[in-house]
Amino acid sequence: MTRVLLVGAGAVGARAARQLVEADDVDEVVVVDPSAARRAAVVHSSGAKATDGGSVDHHDIDGVLLAGPNGTHADAARRHVALGRPVVSCADGVDDVYDLLALGPEATGADVPVLVGAGFSPGYTCVLARHAAATFEAVEEIHVARSGTGGPACARAHHAALTGMAVDWRDGEWLHRRAGSGRELCWFPDPIGSEDCYRAALPDALLLVPAFPDARRVTARLAATRRDRISAHLPMLRKPHPEGLVGAVRVEVRGTRGGVQDVAVLGALDRPAVASGAVAALALRWALRGRLPVGASGLAVLDDTVGFLSELAVVGIKAAAFAGSG
Repeated sequence: MTRVLLVGAGAVGARAARQLVEADDVDEVVVVDPSAARRAAVVHSSGAKATDGGSVDHHDIDGVLLAGPNGTHADAARRHVALGRPVVSCADGVDDVYDLLALGPEATGADVPVLVGAGFSPGYTCVLARHAAATFEAVEEIHVARSGTGGPACARAHHAALTGMAVDWRDGEWLHRRAGSGRELCWFPDPIGSEDCYRAALPDALLLVPAFPDARRVTARLAATRRDRISAHLPMLRKPHPEGLVGAVRVEVRGTRGGVQDVAVLGALDRPAVASGAVAALALRWALRGRLPVGASGLAVLDDTVGFLSELAVVGIKAAAFAGSG
């Protein structure tokens, strides 16, 4: 019997729960969250396989999915790694990702994987980067952009990401640049189309650089309006929606293909909470199957991107390639 622990019953956690209870290789999903109302809502909507675990951890757990707000993941992951449990985290905060990746030696010692940043971006974008890279002899640059938010926690993270410092990789060095700078027009799948994107405090490069150590440049940008940038240093002007509207991601890989310089652009369109929940749930199932390496890493370490993307496509999360002219 396979029993998994889902920590966090927000927008992403609720979507992950639905994916897990529908999986043939998961027998029980134990839901924990500080809010009894959120726990009850997720358990009620997920069916007989879901149980209310209260606000504390549950015994006899085979794997753990952390879907709570940023700032809550590293300590929880450390406790579960010590118990020999595979951990998948949806965290997308720079500090969270730093701390989770630092668990690498502990995870290796416990012979379990800690999968970091398993959402829409990072997460799905890491898989797209690895998938596109397979067609290149050498990868020189990776550029990620994202548009849209999931639930309230994601909206708050988006708001905060436009302050502070962005983390980019260039020619073997980490560069820290002011968030909200570096405007770039990025094209996402229709109907979103083109949006202005800016540097932001995003962890994508921290996850991609270890997987692509020879890349010269790795960057991440966030779609934002003028109002977003002006109000970034202020408290949010209105309460976030329970779940965001349709969002999109874009991954651009540059390198050498067939002896010449070339570029590949992959993208996807979906509600961020839906896509994040599906990616996280599948990542946990792959971890339980032994299909993820031990240690702490992002999804860019996947060997079988075709298999992972194919399983996501079955539940409606599909990627598309940008076909330009000229």
